[in-house]
Amino acid sequence: MNYWKIAFFSLAGLLAASLVGLILLIGSTTSSPPLPKSNPSTKETYSLALNTTKENFEGIANTYIRKAMKGNALPVELEMREDVVLTSELTVFSYTLPFEMHFDPIVQEDGNLILKQSSMELGQLNIPPSTVLKLLKNSVEFPSWMIVRPKEEEIFIDLQDLPVSGDIQVKAKNINLAKDEIILEVLIPKN
Repeated sequence: MNYWKIAFFSLAGLLAASLVGLILLIGSTTSSPPLPKSNPSTKETYSLALNTTKENFEGIANTYIRKAMKGNALPVELEMREDVVLTSELTVFSYTLPFEMHFDPIVQEDGNLILKQSSMELGQLNIPPSTVLKLLKNSVEFPSWMIVRPKEEEIFIDLQDLPVSGDIQVKAKNINLAKDEIILEVLIPKN
C-alpha cells in the first residue's frame, strides 16, 4: 500500500474524530447552576426609589461589568434598546465571530433580574441559543453576580451580590424599556 494513502486516510480519520469530539463537546447538555437563595436583610433600612433611563442604566451596568471582568480578553457589553442586548465575540476555528443576544428583562419578587433570551444574531450561522450561552459561559469569566444558565436560555443578575460600597443594597422594582422607565430601590442601613 502506498504511504501517501496511509497518511491521507490517517489524517482524514483524525479530522473526523476531532469534528465528532467537538460536536459532542458543544452539544452535550450541562446542568445550569441553581439560582442563589434570596437572603432578605433583617437590618432596618432606609429606602430610596431611583428612577433612571435606559442610557444611564446601560452606563452603570457596563461600568460594573468592565470592573468585574478586568483582564478578560473577550469584550462583553450590555445595551438597552427595546430589549436588553448583550454583545460579545466567539472564536471558532480561529475565526472571531461577533454576536448579539437579545433578552427580555424579568424583575423577580426579591428584586433580582432574569434576562430571558428572545433572539440571537451570530453572523450567518444557525446555532441554538443554549449552545452559544454554553460557549460564552465556558470562554468568559463572568462576575459572581451574573449567572449564565444555558439550559434555561437566561442570565440571572443577582443584584444582592452586586459590589456596592458599604452595606447598601440595590433591588429592581420595575423595568419598562418601551417607556424608558427603570425603577430601582436602594436600601441604606440605618446603623
